[in-house]
Amino acid sequence: MQIRIHVPSQTLDLIEGDTLQRRYVISTSRFGIGTEPGSNKTPPGRFRIAEKIGAGAEPGEIFISRVPTGIHGEEGDPHDHVQTRILWLEGLDEENANTYERYVYIHGTNAESQLGTPASMGCVRMSNEDVIALYDLVEVGTHVEIQT
Repeated sequence: MQIRIHVPSQTLDLIEGDTLQRRYVISTSRFGIGTEPGSNKTPPGRFRIAEKIGAGAEPGEIFISRVPTGIHGEEGDPHDHVQTRILWLEGLDEENANTYERYVYIHGTNAESQLGTPASMGCVRMSNEDVIALYDLVEVGTHVEIQT
């Protein structure tokens, strides 16, 4: 399995071999593409899933510093909450080697109405239902490519 994130179409594809298994609507950064620390940009290039966090958390549960809070995010809350599941990315290219330290994740969101548009603070947002499905299908070490 591998994941391909296509920034122009705001989609995430789960691919096995050469076959598209699933396509999800996502949201990348509203600040664009880049790797600069503190930029809140989504990094491009090759990655791997370094950690999976949140197994068994309720859909919509907010994580703070990767710890479930028991609080659920709601649409319309202006905060960019990390919800439901976390797939923590590690950069494999020299340009994106700081991705893990930048805390760039694939995660659920309280802003599902914004999916399909660049609206995040750097992470890749998914619907809470979709991130649960993806989380259950991939393993630590799964390769991820973010295409621009």
